[in-house]
Amino acid sequence: MSKTFSQADVSAHNKADSLWIVIDGDVYDVTKFQDDHPGGKKILARVGGKDASKQFWKYHNEGILKKYKKDLQIGSLDTKPKPAAPAPPPTPAKKAVTITEKEASSSDESEALDDFGAQIPFADPAWYQGYHSPYFNETHAALRAEVREWMEQDVEPYVTEWDEKKEVSPEIYKEMGRRGYLAGLLGVHYPTQHTKNTVASVPPEKWDLFHELLLTDELSRAASGGFVWNVIGGFGIGCPPLVKFGKKSLVDRILPGIINGDKRICLAITEPDAGSDVANLSCEAKLSDDGKHYIVNGEKKWITNGIWSDYFTTAVRTGGPGMNGVSLLLIERGEGVSTRRMDCQGVWSSGTTYITYEDVKVPVENLIGKENQGFRVIMTNFNHERIGIIIQCLRFSRVCFEESVKYGNKRRTFGKKLVDHPVIRLKLANMARQIEATYNWLENVIYQCQKMSETEAMLRLGGPIAGLKAQATVTFEFCAREASQIFGGLSYSRGGQGGKVERLYRDVRAYAIPGGSEEIMLDLSIRQSMKVAKALGMKL
Repeated sequence: MSKTFSQADVSAHNKADSLWIVIDGDVYDVTKFQDDHPGGKKILARVGGKDASKQFWKYHNEGILKKYKKDLQIGSLDTKPKPAAPAPPPTPAKKAVTITEKEASSSDESEALDDFGAQIPFADPAWYQGYHSPYFNETHAALRAEVREWMEQDVEPYVTEWDEKKEVSPEIYKEMGRRGYLAGLLGVHYPTQHTKNTVASVPPEKWDLFHELLLTDELSRAASGGFVWNVIGGFGIGCPPLVKFGKKSLVDRILPGIINGDKRICLAITEPDAGSDVANLSCEAKLSDDGKHYIVNGEKKWITNGIWSDYFTTAVRTGGPGMNGVSLLLIERGEGVSTRRMDCQGVWSSGTTYITYEDVKVPVENLIGKENQGFRVIMTNFNHERIGIIIQCLRFSRVCFEESVKYGNKRRTFGKKLVDHPVIRLKLANMARQIEATYNWLENVIYQCQKMSETEAMLRLGGPIAGLKAQATVTFEFCAREASQIFGGLSYSRGGQGGKVERLYRDVRAYAIPGGSEEIMLDLSIRQSMKVAKALGMKL
């Protein structure tokens, strides 16, 4: 049980040799922290023995409190209100039920799940807040609780530190493997034949695409594209082609180390002169005279996780010009493979990489799919990549919204709270309507992916997913800007109350461009949708 102190108890500890402060009713002993305080000892000395809540929240965000709380908190004030006990669920009123109603209720799987999270409207998906959903059940709720607890304890307090360092602790990626999360992010059935690590809260046979959506969504609450891309970026787009199209012997040899978190993989497609125009890539792979190896020469640019990767799922030219000369190879780090970090505007801790291949020998057994037919594999993979981008963008948008609501209820200007100004409420309303509209489209697309065959999904969903990718990135950019306007100068400096918004604003371009730029996505969305509709009998 936590100790309680009176304000008089705290006031007595106001000297350098015994320095206590109060933040939000909790008591912290910062005596030994004085030398480590980034603002210096004097700042702590000024608030020694006092309530420092106002001063703390002026400069810091909740991540700082989470990071140091377990080491510095010694108790709470005796005046701090006790948390209210949760209200028992209401007893449903009994009524006569007809045969028709019984039949209907027996097939109804959309019973509302328990409330979860802070209950700020639109800061979480609607099914977190008592809304009915046909997509989520108790296994999803269990996964949600499991991932959020891990994120709040072991990830969120350190994200700012990792971002500045430009590298997430390697232990986190290994923990992703141990927890079975990596194995659940492949867009396919859960690969139990290649790992003994499974997700604690969800049996492998019940794992579906909505679990994958949920896992990515909750990871994205870290409010850092760099963190998310570090732990699932290269893996989430580099591994699915191997699993779906690689030879069994190759998959059996490579996959266990990857999904257990011991090895890393990335996708190497983009080149200095070939981004969205994949069909015109120039990295070359020629068969050796004995026909046992491909000899690879070329360069790749903006490759996520490349500096840490052991394997590179690489698009190469094995034939003539255009899409019919492209193949996909799994290249293993070794002689002739060199990587160097790229400094970019955002996603600092993701390990963006420039790769050079110089006479790299790759066994022909490492061919993924068929020779000169790699373009189809790449296009199939783009749908999975874009859905991941969409999920992340929407959670980042929600973070911008949630941070704005919290700050708007705390900050006062012109004699009243920010949220009491109509212009601020208008910003929040426009953020919410775009988030919810886009998220509901996402849920529908995920459901179609789950119900359609892979061939049908590739044919019919390529257009909608491209359009949704553009919609999600535009929504993210809008929400980041509006949140920045609400926070003002606090979102211009790194760290502090506006730290999440500042970091996310830096990441906006990393989502609007990779996976297909917004302009290309919107054009592809209409072209592909019209082409498919015409083939299926569209009447004009």
